[in-house]
Amino acid sequence: MMKVILLNGSPKAKGCTYTALAEVEKTLREGGIETEIIHVGHKDIHGCIACNKCVEQGRCVFNDLVNEVAPKFEEADGIVIGSPVYYASIAGTLKAFLDRLFYSTHFSKRMKVGAAVTSARRAGTVATFDIINKYFTIAQMPVASTFYWNEVHGNTPEQVMQDEEGMQSMRQLGRNMAFLIRAITAEKEKNGLPEEEQRVWTNFIR
Repeated sequence: MMKVILLNGSPKAKGCTYTALAEVEKTLREGGIETEIIHVGHKDIHGCIACNKCVEQGRCVFNDLVNEVAPKFEEADGIVIGSPVYYASIAGTLKAFLDRLFYSTHFSKRMKVGAAVTSARRAGTVATFDIINKYFTIAQMPVASTFYWNEVHGNTPEQVMQDEEGMQSMRQLGRNMAFLIRAITAEKEKNGLPEEEQRVWTNFIR
């Protein structure tokens, strides 16, 4: 069974961000994808301290939700990251969580499908959307998209439900993501992953 985990980066368990994620989740399930929504935004998450202990231990030195989610991320075929907008940017707790999740997990994320979902009363969704997508592109993860930016607007879950374009965008995102996952899974089973060159590391000043 193909699976997607959805991260709710809002402090509110059933707020606006969750409302958008739930719409994506519903459509993913209709597409034959198993799902799990994980609440991240209400936790006390320490930021990365660049100690590199994860290289030695295979897990983050701070034993919290990051280490709990890591094996689920490894097993998943895709991940949806949802964030409210704070000061025109990603929620701080979610940012700390993602920095550590992506840095401390050394399994390959190639061809896992990623999608960002953002929620705002009015503005800042595009900047938040851009920040989340950078986690995917540095990890060789295809990014699922829809006919507009993956965003909803409203100050309450009820208002988000009234954002017809935003909710429609969430449903189309779920369909597109399910299609990508099925297509990538079929190609991996047939031909494996694309050839990968040995990584070259350079600095701007040598």
